[in-house]
Amino acid sequence: MANFPFQRLQADLAALIARSSAGQRLPSEPELAKQLGVSRATLREAMRSFETQGLIRRRQGSGTFVVGKMEVLDSGMEVLESLETMAKRLGLEISVSDLSIEPLTADEELAKLLDVSVGGALTRVRRVMRADNRPVAYLVDILPDSILSSKDLPADFHGSVLDLLLGRGDPLASSRANVSAIGATAEVAKAIEIQRGDVLLHFYSQLFDVNGKIVDYSLSYFIPGYFHFHIVRRVGN
Repeated sequence: MANFPFQRLQADLAALIARSSAGQRLPSEPELAKQLGVSRATLREAMRSFETQGLIRRRQGSGTFVVGKMEVLDSGMEVLESLETMAKRLGLEISVSDLSIEPLTADEELAKLLDVSVGGALTRVRRVMRADNRPVAYLVDILPDSILSSKDLPADFHGSVLDLLLGRGDPLASSRANVSAIGATAEVAKAIEIQRGDVLLHFYSQLFDVNGKIVDYSLSYFIPGYFHFHIVRRVGN
């Protein structure tokens, strides 16, 4: 396999990453491409796989850095839990940064997703999740103002909308989630310090109460190398 040029390039990159210390900056793309005898496009394609594994991190305008080994957040998807709850259960430490809580007006798309009137008052909560002080996920929740407004948030609010709703006793029942792989938009890439277009695991979900009312629409973006999600399914006829 090492005789194939692309596989050989990946092997060379793996060796370079392995002998580099955590936090070390790799040579620039032009320099590294010249050193390895490949085009920048080919190099970028090969590096993407290491980035999705969480082994390197590209920062806009700063370069590519080797990432130290970090525990992977491994969880099933059968039960809806916040990242904070999952991390606590697995004995991992995560933190929240760049917390933003702002009022929003429902456009046609959000009105349909949340089953509210166009022009209705909404609340948007955005934050970055970090592990070992590295950004690993970007989370966005949008809720009707009647469900959650900025004045409802306690002073010690740390970003988990789900835990807040559960903690105050909201009658939550189920969630419908769609999962896909996407390229990072400029907004998301900036928030979690990656390159625009880098591959992310993307969830977009609607949260329902016991009466079938939509109480939350959420967008979650995960850097794949830091998360392993799995589903246990019953075999049916």
